[in-house]
Amino acid sequence: MTEVAESDSAQPVKTKKQAVKIREMTIDDLADVFHLGEQLFVARKAPNTYRAWDEYEVADLFYSDTEFCLVAEHENEIIGFALGTTVSKNRSAWKYGYLLWLGVLPEYQRSGIAERLFYRFKSIMLHDGVRILVVDTEADNMPAIRFFEHQGFGNPQQHVYLTMNLDQERQRMKKRENGH
Repeated sequence: MTEVAESDSAQPVKTKKQAVKIREMTIDDLADVFHLGEQLFVARKAPNTYRAWDEYEVADLFYSDTEFCLVAEHENEIIGFALGTTVSKNRSAWKYGYLLWLGVLPEYQRSGIAERLFYRFKSIMLHDGVRILVVDTEADNMPAIRFFEHQGFGNPQQHVYLTMNLDQERQRMKKRENGH
């Protein structure tokens, strides 16, 4: 689930573009990226991405696809990240790139950081032989949709997520097991 987190009240920080460094993520960045994602992907703003964001998501992507994990750094602080992977299908010459996560600290949003992260990510995908790049986000996340359309994505399609809370069923099972 690709998420571009936007804050309603954040004012962009004025930074010199050269002062923000886009680089490959290192093992030392794992905790900072995880904690930044915790700030960005909160349940009330992004319920679908919130449930998927955890420390294993970040670590798994880093260890399996290090070259597709990028960070934006300003004055030795991680202010944004892009995490992705590639997918190859059997009997297909096509290789797909998937940008799973894109996030920038609210005070740095609307200052070109997300665009720079995406541009570097796209460049790496091109060099890796990817033919189609895929992103997804919640249907009502208009900032993310506008961002990706501005980057050249098209053909947006709605996707339905269904959930089932199993707590009540678990309680009924316990009662039956206990003979009630």
